[in-house]
Amino acid sequence: MDTIFALATAQGRAGVAVIRISGPAAVPSAARLMTSVPTSRGLRNLVDHQGELIDQALVLRFDAGKSFTGEEVIELQLHGSPAVVSAMLRLLGDDAVLRPAEPGEFTRRALDNGRLDLAQVEGLADLIDAETESQRKQAVRVFSGALGEIAENWRKRLIRAAALLEATIDFVDEDVPVDVVPEVRSLLGDVRQEMSREAAGVRMAERLRDGFEVAIIGAPNVGKSTLLNRLARRDVAITSDIAGTTRDVIEVRLDLDGIPVTLLDTAGLRETDDVVEGLGVARARLRAADADLRVHLLVDQAVPEHDLDTGDIYVRAKADMTGSAGLAISGLTGAGVDDLVELIAGELTKRVSSVGLAMRERHRVALLLAVGYLDAVDTGLDAGHGMVDLLAEDLRSAIRAVDSLVGRVDVEQVLDEIFSSFCIGK
Repeated sequence: MDTIFALATAQGRAGVAVIRISGPAAVPSAARLMTSVPTSRGLRNLVDHQGELIDQALVLRFDAGKSFTGEEVIELQLHGSPAVVSAMLRLLGDDAVLRPAEPGEFTRRALDNGRLDLAQVEGLADLIDAETESQRKQAVRVFSGALGEIAENWRKRLIRAAALLEATIDFVDEDVPVDVVPEVRSLLGDVRQEMSREAAGVRMAERLRDGFEVAIIGAPNVGKSTLLNRLARRDVAITSDIAGTTRDVIEVRLDLDGIPVTLLDTAGLRETDDVVEGLGVARARLRAADADLRVHLLVDQAVPEHDLDTGDIYVRAKADMTGSAGLAISGLTGAGVDDLVELIAGELTKRVSSVGLAMRERHRVALLLAVGYLDAVDTGLDAGHGMVDLLAEDLRSAIRAVDSLVGRVDVEQVLDEIFSSFCIGK
């Protein structure tokens, strides 16, 4: 296997920059840069081919089987000067036994060498991209191997059920010494219930990873843009006393109590003869319908312009002018805005409580495929021993679906897509 190298930290000036070298030639290549390679770690002067000093670095050495990739790895912790980093990368590029790493190649090698399973790789990708505390916690759970552990537990119970069924094949024409059906049903029932619960939580897990959309909607000049500016703590939308100022959907991404949220300021909902404003109103209705949650701003005794959905929030606007009772806000003064934020965060927190360990559409498809096979086995158990060989095959198919969760089988087609999201150096 080739020996690869890459900058593992961000480009630009920094206190420290890390260059990672992984593969069978990692140590010999490092030896050409310094007087001696440390057995574990140590400060070394790094020099070029002419012996000219490039930098003094902390050098870390990881033996094969004990590194992130599972290979011999050398990490050079340099001073984070762009000039130092460029000089070192240029020097490594001149080494005939090294080549630059491709995006995600270090992690791909960790997968190939059994250091990570596929679910952990996906968790690592999510951890790198995490922007909020909720995203970080969820990604860490998957990266730590929790999904792999539960998949292995399912696998063991399904193998036990398959073994019980296959043991009866030898007795297909006579009475089976022990009735295995009750234990098989119990094993499959528990696994099927757990899988169904995980599959049901994937949609919400995707929203947690990608972010929720919350649309602020209402009549023209009700204070939607003013509220958006207040929540964003900056002027992102033009505000005016002239109705219909907002024509397009304005988006602002925020962190609400650790949950990623994109707030949408939409055009005021009303009938209009203005062609451009009409396009904005139509777009506002579409985005509001597709949003995960809608905040309806109302004035006086007005009713929502959009049908209320489960979890939607409606509040009285312009509290500084109308003095409305109940939940009333003013984007201008900030009155009631904290209460509104608490309501939004509370509703979204309630929704993400259903999130399990499965986080991707690939997981959901595999889980539902396995559940389908288990349903077929459950139905077939009523048909008697003549179906045993077919039921055993269905169980083996369910096991293969579980194996695909962690990358044991049938995942080659998804690897390129997964690793393309990684940066070079990871």
